[in-house]
Amino acid sequence: MREVFKAELENIADELVEMAAKVSEAMRSATEALENNDLELAEKVIDADTEIDNMTAGLDQRSAELLALQAPVAADLRVVISALKMSVALERMGDLARHIASLVRIRHPQPALPEGFRDVFLRMGEAAIRIGEEMEQLLDNPGLRGVPLINAIDEELDQLHLRVFALIADSDHGALSPAQIADITLLSRYFERFGDQAVNVSQRVEYLLTGSWVPDLSAKD
Repeated sequence: MREVFKAELENIADELVEMAAKVSEAMRSATEALENNDLELAEKVIDADTEIDNMTAGLDQRSAELLALQAPVAADLRVVISALKMSVALERMGDLARHIASLVRIRHPQPALPEGFRDVFLRMGEAAIRIGEEMEQLLDNPGLRGVPLINAIDEELDQLHLRVFALIADSDHGALSPAQIADITLLSRYFERFGDQAVNVSQRVEYLLTGSWVPDLSAKD
C-alpha cells in the first residue's frame, strides 16, 4: 500500500510539471498574440485552456482520494495539500493567459494595445514568460535557488504594472478612449497577477523543501 501511495504522489508531481509547461506555453502564445494582433493564435490559447482546467480537476480529485483513502500525516500530508494549492494557482495562471488572448479576440481587427504602450507590454510579456519558465523548472527540479529568481521577476512585473499607470496618467488628454484605458488596465493586471500566482507556487515548493511556511502577504489569492 505504501508503494502505491508513493507512486501516486510521483504521478501528481509529474502532472504539476506538465501543467506548468502548458501554462508557460499559454502565456508565451498569449503574449505573442497580443504583440502581433494574431487572432488565430489567440483562439488557440483560449481553446487550450480547457485542457489545463481538466488537468486541474483530475489532479484535485486524485489528491482528495489520497487524503480520504491513505490519511497521510506529517511530510506526506504537506505534499498532498501543497499539490492542491499549486494546481489552483496553475489553473488561475492559465485563466490569466486566456484573458489576455480573449482581449485580442474582442478587439480584433483593431490591436488591443495602443502604440504608446507596446514597449512596456513587451517587457511585461517577456517577464511573464521568464517567470513561467522558472516556475516550470522549479517544479521539475525542486530547489531553493529558483525561489528568489521568481520573486525577483515578480517584483519586475509589479514595477512594470505601476509604469503602465504612470503612462496612462502622462497620456495627452483624449489620446486614449475609455475602452482603451480599460483594456490597458486589465492587461497589466493579468500580467501582474500571473507573476503573483507563480510566487504562490514557489512558496509551496519552498514549504515542501524546508517545512517552514512564511507566505508573501503581497501575493494575494
